[in-house]
Amino acid sequence: MGESLVTTQEDRTAATPSPVADGTEASGSTKAITLTRMRAHVSLRSLRSPRRPRLWFEILLIAVSYWLYSLVRNAVPEQKAAALRNANRIWSLEHSVGLAFEEAVNQAVNSVTWLIVSMNYYYATLHFVVTIGVLIWLFRSHPGRYAATRLILFATTAVALLGYYVFPLAPPRLMNGGGFIDTVLLHQTWGSMASGNFKHMSNQYAAMPSMHIGWSLWCGLTICALATAPWAKILGALYPVATLVVIVATANHFWLDAVGGAACLALGIALSYAWYGSLPHRLPQQVRSPGTARAPHRPPGARTPAGGAAPADGPPQPTEP
Repeated sequence: MGESLVTTQEDRTAATPSPVADGTEASGSTKAITLTRMRAHVSLRSLRSPRRPRLWFEILLIAVSYWLYSLVRNAVPEQKAAALRNANRIWSLEHSVGLAFEEAVNQAVNSVTWLIVSMNYYYATLHFVVTIGVLIWLFRSHPGRYAATRLILFATTAVALLGYYVFPLAPPRLMNGGGFIDTVLLHQTWGSMASGNFKHMSNQYAAMPSMHIGWSLWCGLTICALATAPWAKILGALYPVATLVVIVATANHFWLDAVGGAACLALGIALSYAWYGSLPHRLPQQVRSPGTARAPHRPPGARTPAGGAAPADGPPQPTEP
């Protein structure tokens, strides 16, 4: 008969791969990948969790951010000819929809000197004073919501800077051949970025979008959402409305500039929501200080690690034998 092939048990063992070893190797690799993903998820969640703001950091951040905002805004080419053409287009568009009312409001309010002067100072000062005041209030009373709300403000401003670059726009008071009155120039409003030597330090053709509206809406919505006093909510709701009247009466903006400011704010809110997964007013009002451990919650009658009971309320209960 033919030659027979004899295979020993040792040969079979050597030729057959060990499923245990391969399985262990595969399991270890999977665990390593899972552990890496978990660490990345925990790190991201930690970054997105509200933290107690630090005063020195916030002051430095706001100062540097405003400096960069002013630098970028004023570095944008003024493009006077393009800005004037865009102003004529905006004015024609408003006429086509029957809402070109800025000139009438401007002339009517300017006939009352004390009122228009008050509005000029409102335009020059409250834009900063109220915004900083709301930031301070958030820092002190709503630290858990501060970062998310601040992100909305910063993102709104960043989008506005892009608008200044893409769409230079002259304010109505600087239009050629129009009936608008330059109330800032006429009444010499001190401190305005459009008067005296200040006008040479500020881009006069960055009117779209209106950050007076973007910031005032941010202030108003924040106050309405977080304030508890009814009078504060009313003032919060009235502030952006009053700002809209002021920017139109002083001929610093078209009403369409206000629409642009509101659109920038909407994008800022969307970005904050995408990062924190919630609107600011739904986040916790207070946050724990770093390094402070939170006591674990135990239901009434639950045993402590020492074996005793730790009811939520009332005196300690005797332990069972």
